[in-house]
Amino acid sequence: MSAPNSGPLAGIRILEVGTMLAGPYATMMLADLGAEVTKVEPAGGDISRQVSDSYFASLNRGKRSVRIELGSEAGRARLGELVGQSHALLVNLKPSAIRRLGLTYEGLRQYNEKIVCVAITGYGLYGGDDPAFDYIIQAAAGIAALTGDPAGPPTLPGYSSADNSTGLTAALGLLAQILSGRGGQVDVSLYEVMLSQLNYHAAAYLNEGKRPQRRPHGAHSYYVPAQIFPTAEGYLALFVTHDGFWKAFAGEAGIDGFELMADRAARRTEVLDAVTVALAADTAIGWEARLRRLGVPVAAVRDLPTALDNSPGAVVTAGEFRLVGSPIRIGGYEPEYGPPPRLGEHD
Repeated sequence: MSAPNSGPLAGIRILEVGTMLAGPYATMMLADLGAEVTKVEPAGGDISRQVSDSYFASLNRGKRSVRIELGSEAGRARLGELVGQSHALLVNLKPSAIRRLGLTYEGLRQYNEKIVCVAITGYGLYGGDDPAFDYIIQAAAGIAALTGDPAGPPTLPGYSSADNSTGLTAALGLLAQILSGRGGQVDVSLYEVMLSQLNYHAAAYLNEGKRPQRRPHGAHSYYVPAQIFPTAEGYLALFVTHDGFWKAFAGEAGIDGFELMADRAARRTEVLDAVTVALAADTAIGWEARLRRLGVPVAAVRDLPTALDNSPGAVVTAGEFRLVGSPIRIGGYEPEYGPPPRLGEHD
């Protein structure tokens, strides 16, 4: 029997040969749910240790660390021992390095027929070695072209959306293959993950020939009004997705007409002009309070420090670090957030 506070992944042992973000983020999410994650590092450690201590901690809390030179005969033997005791190995390196080091299912099944091998790469395990950092993928997959003001240049989101999204996708694939009871290779690429996240944009182009447009203020392609608006003080995100929301908003804002979504979509410019004029009568915080009472989806635009100050329950302590905790809440389970491991702490 597991201990009362053991996580849903208690007893699952995962090896990580990860660098920087996507791989380490995937396994940290699994560690937060109770998996035992062992980070396999070279003598100099994961390169993210060189960025800053807090950067490393934000992706590696609660893990173990062992130093193994995977290119050596002794290192391969030691890795084989660990694979024999593990459920999965997750790696994010160049495809040629993954294959050269034998970090695939074909390379490791001799140690454990049921090992699940997950490869995170830029363009697929057999997609070549072109550099594939987060921002490069966002540019290549169409994210940047959809972001920013149409009158200005393409823009990148202010965080590593491709790395984080791919990490979560890889964790899902890893768990699915473990659940199957079979070993095997799982192949997850940043490029394909980001294409998949453009779901309705891609479907509109593939099925209807509609090319996605970059709209001012992050406006949604289908819903009107659904974007960021200026107010008397600050900016407000307003997301009106159906006629009931519009009725409540329009009544509070004193706007007549445009009752149906089809009308608002067809008369987008008129609607946006009317909303902009109305919202100038109060501050972002004021509108947020007024409209939330009516159930309208709305939020004042805040910076990250303000968001963190307003969300004390999201912040946890892991050793000497304060970090954002797991977003997955499971009844009866509270994660134990351990500190990030010292390099080679578990050799």
